[in-house]
Amino acid sequence: MSVQGVFNTRLMDSSNMWTTNSWVHLTAFITSIVIWFFSGHENLLSIFQVSNKLYLLSGIIGALITFTVIKSISDLGPAYATMLILLAQLVTSCLIEVLGLFGTEKMCFEWSKLIGVALMIAGIIVFQK
Repeated sequence: MSVQGVFNTRLMDSSNMWTTNSWVHLTAFITSIVIWFFSGHENLLSIFQVSNKLYLLSGIIGALITFTVIKSISDLGPAYATMLILLAQLVTSCLIEVLGLFGTEKMCFEWSKLIGVALMIAGIIVFQK
């Protein structure tokens, strides 16, 4: 994620946010199709058989994530931005597990996870100084 984020941000230096985002996803799409072609040829349209059609929005979420990574690395620098992104990912993942969202098995809340998040926040504060 760090390397891609920096590459994307440097790419934006000679273009703009949405051209960069489009290029990143276009090249990812082409790469995915090439890998699909050489690795089994399962029905490409089977993706539309997903039980919850909401999951088809994952590409939109991916574009928004790419936007936020580029913007945060551009504004904050790679290390600080990556720490904040990882913290946000961890908190979001824990909430998904605890609430059992999106078909994920519901997990019990554990204080140790909250302590881990608090330690990450402390690490970010220490790193910032």
